[in-house]
Amino acid sequence: MADNTEQFKWIVKILEGYGDRVQYSIFRSWLTMRSREKLRWELERILTDEDSLLLIRLSNQCVNDIRKYNRPNAWLLPDQCYKIF
Repeated sequence: MADNTEQFKWIVKILEGYGDRVQYSIFRSWLTMRSREKLRWELERILTDEDSLLLIRLSNQCVNDIRKYNRPNAWLLPDQCYKIF
């Protein structure tokens, strides 16, 4: 990402609205397809040609296989939700 402090602050603010900051420039979110596209759209309005964005979709199995050292609850899967209408 380009070294533009104000731009970076806006991007961080957007990303924190969708999930948790894991490291300086790594964020973890549980997104639906719709919210992922909304996030991408919001970020594309701010990102420049010098910036890069990588969204990685992980399956539940991939998340279960992540090794968690000293933070056993860091990547717990959200409980399944069911809505009855």
